[in-house]
Amino acid sequence: MKQFYNTLFINNRFFYNLGFIALLFIVGFFIPVLFVISKALLLVLVILTLADIIILYNTQNAITLKRLLPKRLSNGDANKITLDVQNLYQFPAHITIIEELPYQFQKRDFNFQCIVKTKSNKELKYTLTPTERGVYLFGNVNVYASSPLHLATKKYVLGEEKKIKCYPSFLRLREFDFKAFTSETVAYGTKKIRRIGHSLEFEQIKEYVSGDDIRTLNWKATAKRNQLMVNQYVEEKAQPVYAIIDKGRAMQLHFNNISLLDYAINATLAISNIILRKQDKSGMLTFSKTLEDWVVAESRNSQMTLISEALHNISTDFSESDFSTLYAVIKRKITHRSLLILFTNFETIDGLNRQLPYLRALAKNHLVLIVFFKNTQLETLIANHKNTIEGVYDSIIAEKFMYEKKKIVKELKKYGIQSVLTSPENLTSDTITKYLELKSRGLF
Repeated sequence: MKQFYNTLFINNRFFYNLGFIALLFIVGFFIPVLFVISKALLLVLVILTLADIIILYNTQNAITLKRLLPKRLSNGDANKITLDVQNLYQFPAHITIIEELPYQFQKRDFNFQCIVKTKSNKELKYTLTPTERGVYLFGNVNVYASSPLHLATKKYVLGEEKKIKCYPSFLRLREFDFKAFTSETVAYGTKKIRRIGHSLEFEQIKEYVSGDDIRTLNWKATAKRNQLMVNQYVEEKAQPVYAIIDKGRAMQLHFNNISLLDYAINATLAISNIILRKQDKSGMLTFSKTLEDWVVAESRNSQMTLISEALHNISTDFSESDFSTLYAVIKRKITHRSLLILFTNFETIDGLNRQLPYLRALAKNHLVLIVFFKNTQLETLIANHKNTIEGVYDSIIAEKFMYEKKKIVKELKKYGIQSVLTSPENLTSDTITKYLELKSRGLF
């Protein structure tokens, strides 16, 4: 009986009708005919309501629901979720579904309304875009079913509580794969840049055909075979590449509800996948006061799993990042020349100058690529706030900060340090493009 009371709800339609009948009773004191009609209508309303309750409770488990959740969530991406509702009633059911979403989304009114035909099912699809990593707890699904009379409603508590981990963005890996291994990269010059240094490995000697580079002619083989022979080369492979993530307070700034740290984590997962697909060795580490989450650069099959788990477990740190410790540990542990992709953020040239000695020291033994962020809010401020004197001052200050970013790029270039200045939303694609460019140029 307790369960009956907990699951039964009387709809507004019943109370509207009851209020109308009460009005007729009042008027019936003056018009006796209406008083009789009022009693008859009240009796009809009670009978219909009881009949509605009976047909709702006559069928056990008349409404069933399956919630199809992904095995894991992809941070910053639209994750698809499906609710499959089945109606076993002998009438079309008016359904209201209230989904208990994880607290991270801060939504308490997430609901659907639909009509499910007799003995049929209906799929309801929606997407969720998480903005932080961690564990997401999905609660029960509350389903409220009504008959066409719509006088009473029965509540069903369906679905099961389920915890799902949210990992760095993995849904877009295939998209970045496609960009990296198609001719689209030609637009950025990654296939037409002159190769320098010892960026090629000897593969074989073959006969010369029209179009081969005559500079690769092998004169000894030509003399032996009495026909032109050329050396064939391929790109050097198995080059170590490390993604280094600064998780200090400079990376706690948020854009589109996602922190710069999470943008860097998503980019690291994507670039690691491209590095391995290019047959280089991929590794990563994080730092603030100390170096943590170290994954040695390898090209084994399980490398992506190791990197993904390490990225998922990264916790934020609001302390000042120690670049001296970064330099000391890398000098001791990374003995082979490697590409170091450092995700950090410098707002001013003074901020760079404090860390520049350590970056220059790293650049002596490795190819260093600094990836830092444009402040897109400054661009909006410059574009939209020039109509008042105060707005003009704000725009001038914003332009000053943007100019500082450009000075940082020039300062890094002066010391042979590569850099990428990009907006947070373009971080992954711009970093991949820069890696392909550096690889094509044979700089590491």
